[in-house]
Amino acid sequence: MHRRTYALAAAVAACSATTALALAAAPHALAAPRPSPATSDFNADGYPDLAVGVPDATVNGKARAGYVHVLWGGAEGVGRHGGIRISQATAEVPGTPEQGDRFGAAVALEDLSGDGAAELIVGAPGEDVNGRGTDAGVVVVVGGGKGTSRPGSNALVGPSAGAAYGWSVAAADVTGDGGRDIVVGGRDKVVLRAVVDDGEDLVITTVLAAPMGGRAPVLATGDFDTDGTDDLALAYHTVDAPSTRSHVRLWTWDPAERRMANFWNADNGAASALATGDFDGDGLDDLALGECREIADENIDDPCGPESYAEGGGIHVLYGHAGSFGARTQTLNQDTVGVYGVAEDGDRFGASLAVLDWNRDGRDDLVAGAPGEAIGSRARAGAATLLLGHGSGIVDPYGEATSVPYHQDSPRVPGVAETGDAFGTAVATGDYDRDGVPDTAVGAPGENGGSGGVWVLPRTSTTGPYALTPSNLGLPSPTTALSYGRHLSGH
Repeated sequence: MHRRTYALAAAVAACSATTALALAAAPHALAAPRPSPATSDFNADGYPDLAVGVPDATVNGKARAGYVHVLWGGAEGVGRHGGIRISQATAEVPGTPEQGDRFGAAVALEDLSGDGAAELIVGAPGEDVNGRGTDAGVVVVVGGGKGTSRPGSNALVGPSAGAAYGWSVAAADVTGDGGRDIVVGGRDKVVLRAVVDDGEDLVITTVLAAPMGGRAPVLATGDFDTDGTDDLALAYHTVDAPSTRSHVRLWTWDPAERRMANFWNADNGAASALATGDFDGDGLDDLALGECREIADENIDDPCGPESYAEGGGIHVLYGHAGSFGARTQTLNQDTVGVYGVAEDGDRFGASLAVLDWNRDGRDDLVAGAPGEAIGSRARAGAATLLLGHGSGIVDPYGEATSVPYHQDSPRVPGVAETGDAFGTAVATGDYDRDGVPDTAVGAPGENGGSGGVWVLPRTSTTGPYALTPSNLGLPSPTTALSYGRHLSGH
């Protein structure tokens, strides 16, 4: 069975807060090993939903306490059927809003319990924890259900000051027992929370502890070793802190050792985003590295393909192989024939990625954000590009790509491209209106002086697109720098 999980990461700085949190009395209930098909339907109405993390929002007078805005999918499209705001002021959510908690710095919608309704997984890396210290961080899981939320629990709490648990989150069945496990990224650490042995045994194990340059580790999952069970893809890098380190690593579950085991590495290259899909239609999971660039010029390998492709941000695709993952690769950027635009320093092409099968040909396609793209003379206005999969992958046998560009100066797309909009900072896909064709959501956190917004492209086209902004959604303090659209859930 082909699995697909998108990268869910947020490189944000955590600030101070003061609150006491305790682990839920029954943490095993969060990830019972039952069949758990991937779904983002939080309100159990049959339509996928979209979660928008707003960690810079003020809640109950507490600056940057943060909240998550879950937008309902429906026949008229996501965001046109209402939604729900969830924060630590929500009755079902443990904790209390405090300044700098940054609740919503990472968000995911995943069906952990297997009941057909998604749970909301939220990172709050700025959470202070009594007895553990400032910015220990916490990851909260809130149950979904008919029309509203159900009681939530703390899935994982940072062990010490500065741990910043919740910088990034992901969920997948990495242990192969039918349940979905939670992966948490913190400062210089990635941790797995898994329930094994028929739901009776909770395992919390460190996947990796290493300097990560003060950034959120980038996470994605997929079956990269072709054993039928999800694996973990992890990217991180440092620059002279204290020495340059940059890696993309793959990890698989070792049932005997009850921990994750590293089985594949690429060194010297950094990636801002990861996404898993079957881009060549061979039934094997491939891994796309977004905004891939060489960090350590040690001439050990070519972690991001030819160095010339790194200008402006390149996308490097590692293809699945029954014998050796990544034995075949492809690289492209905005100078590749068929790709919109021109590769220029600062474009950040591939800084966000999302996967979909737009033309329903059995091969996955890729949406790549370029939040630094200049539109005309307007720097950092931003763009997003749909890249179609071919029989040979994202690039055809002639080295060319097939793409469709989107930005705020595209015909029929609402708004005007303006300096600093950062359109494409985050991208997400899902069939939110359930018409059989995937839709795409694009975040532009710099819109309206940093208030932000999310642009919805029905059927991933410029036919009927619309903008969801704090103002037209009726959110509090719509004129403040909410950066709405910086953090989106996948699927």
